[in-house]
Amino acid sequence: MRNRSLLILTAVVTTGALTLTACGSRDDDKKGSDSGGGKTTVVIGIDAPLTGSLSALGQGIKNSVDLAAKTANKDNVVPGVEFKVESYDDQALPASGQQNAIKLVANKDVLGVVGPLNSGVAQSMQGDFAKANLAQISPANTNPSLSQGDNWGSGDKKRPFKTYFRTATTDVIQGKFAAQYLFNEAKKKKVFVVDDKQTYGAGLAAIFADEFKKLGGTVVGTDKVTVKETDFSPAADKIKASGADSVFFGGQYPEGGLLADQIKKAGANVPTMGGDALYDPAYIKASGQSNDGDLATSVGYPVEMLPTAKKFIDDYKAGGYKDPYAAYGGYSYDAAWAIIQAVKSVVDANGGKVPGDARAKVTEALAKVSFDGVTGKVSFDEFGDTTNKQLTVYRVEKGEWKSIKNATLQD
Repeated sequence: MRNRSLLILTAVVTTGALTLTACGSRDDDKKGSDSGGGKTTVVIGIDAPLTGSLSALGQGIKNSVDLAAKTANKDNVVPGVEFKVESYDDQALPASGQQNAIKLVANKDVLGVVGPLNSGVAQSMQGDFAKANLAQISPANTNPSLSQGDNWGSGDKKRPFKTYFRTATTDVIQGKFAAQYLFNEAKKKKVFVVDDKQTYGAGLAAIFADEFKKLGGTVVGTDKVTVKETDFSPAADKIKASGADSVFFGGQYPEGGLLADQIKKAGANVPTMGGDALYDPAYIKASGQSNDGDLATSVGYPVEMLPTAKKFIDDYKAGGYKDPYAAYGGYSYDAAWAIIQAVKSVVDANGGKVPGDARAKVTEALAKVSFDGVTGKVSFDEFGDTTNKQLTVYRVEKGEWKSIKNATLQD
């Protein structure tokens, strides 16, 4: 996912994070923080929407990173290092995300950041992180330009920032996957495409439409809606009049659920499909009409069906977190664990101490990280993109999302 372009700054330190004190054991006399017991504090930053309409996803990201840090400390994964987390609320707003990035950069104990959820927010943060050599790993961004540059569509792929990584696959994969399923397996031939004008939604919708047409389908109409609006009846009326047998929505679940509801109320009994930003129970709750038959793709496979995720699920439950890990919990844990593994590599290579240029070295180490994570094999390609190209199609059945197809694609 994901993008809610255009968001108040609320700094929230996650449960268990302590006030940092001066003193420490960096080897170049630049004193880091001492967590007690002679260990050097390394902070993993978090940026996500912790309040607002997307907070269920943001809280799942925060809690999963917190669990990774606690697990690393309990198992003494990096001897001499105590991991802590520092989380910030971007409310899915780029302006807030950028302010959060500045604050994270200012804390010299932060050696890696997990987040954000939204692609548009990521765009506002990348430059500040790159200037500080501070690595970020998003568990949810899917817009290709974040890692492959603005000209990726023409094949001219250039990585804009060496500090940017992600554990979620891109919309190049997701958009094609959605189109292939809708045309080949759902047997829909005439689709109406709507997007929310945001980085994530518009980009995903364009990739979907291009692939759908290549397959032989027809885009019978297009329209745009505005984030946070609630009356989508004009778009619903256009869809009804177009004779479309399906709708593809590039956007997020608050608007997607309302749009699907109003399409049905307009008399168009056709399924609405979207990307990972629709795959949330809140999409179903947003609609007063039955959503049965509606579709969504999401990155990766359901963690519940992965043998590699069993311990994560059990530990998360045991952790007593109030909010569920949601769609991106497994990817967030893996993102945090990648940072932990990179820190371990850097510390091991420096005689057991955190070096003064740790941020640059952690970024370099991340490019070489490879391990079996919650979501499968975790590693990154030359653009910082995940090498895991797994995707799932979900369908609403009796008021709940059900997995109906799993596949691994190549872009």
